[in-house]
Amino acid sequence: MAVQNRLAPQQAQKRDFVEYVANGEKVKISMSDVKNYLVSGDKDRVTTKEVVMFLNLCRFAGLNPWLKEAYIIKYGNEPATLVTGKEAFMKRADANPEYEGMESGIVVMTEDGAVTYRVGTIILQGEQLIGGWAEVWRRGRSHSCRVEVSFDEYAGRKKDGSLNSQWAKKPATMIRKVAQVQALRETFPVMLGGMYAAEETGTQEEAVLDIPEQPQELAQPPQEQLEAPKVEIPTPEPPKPQEKPESKPQASPQSDIAAAFFGNQ
Repeated sequence: MAVQNRLAPQQAQKRDFVEYVANGEKVKISMSDVKNYLVSGDKDRVTTKEVVMFLNLCRFAGLNPWLKEAYIIKYGNEPATLVTGKEAFMKRADANPEYEGMESGIVVMTEDGAVTYRVGTIILQGEQLIGGWAEVWRRGRSHSCRVEVSFDEYAGRKKDGSLNSQWAKKPATMIRKVAQVQALRETFPVMLGGMYAAEETGTQEEAVLDIPEQPQELAQPPQEQLEAPKVEIPTPEPPKPQEKPESKPQASPQSDIAAAFFGNQ
């Protein structure tokens, strides 16, 4: 007596998350996680393509967005800015055995017109902040990498031309950060290439990311997404005449991008 196959055909489950290792820890993150927790500004205007680009940056650069090592800045219809946190630069450099330290500071003009290079971020009364500098040493190199940046070139400004809140409150700290990340990136181009800090883009970092620490319910998809269902092998049945497949609605370009990225058919 033939055993009837009572198992209904199961549709392959579609993945909407990526999984990779960053700094020795497993990171799992979905597209909805990105839009809900990792976007500063207009999260509803972030496109699927921009989210996929962000996830690719995190995956291939080994960044953990739950530790604020990366996030997206999006305003209006302008292209999204993919930002790497400054601490990610510092941690990667510190973990590199060839890193031999860094000095950094600001460039000011004194009341008598003299240009002074100063370690740290102290500005005296009557002085004008004109830039920042940083110098990084790498083992095996005959000379250090020194970067000097102009305040006017990088200062974040509003539409009316005035400084945004972060640059107005902490101008010396901000321009020093710009110099630091640029010097680190030039010293370690393979390790840090393609990664840019918010300070370099003139955007504000403070509006971003009030997220919980590595939320388990967000960072880890439900168990049934990760484990294939256990199915008994059915008894083969005689082949049936093939029916004409139903026509499927044409996928949108955004859906095609997501399907290609997550490996869904």
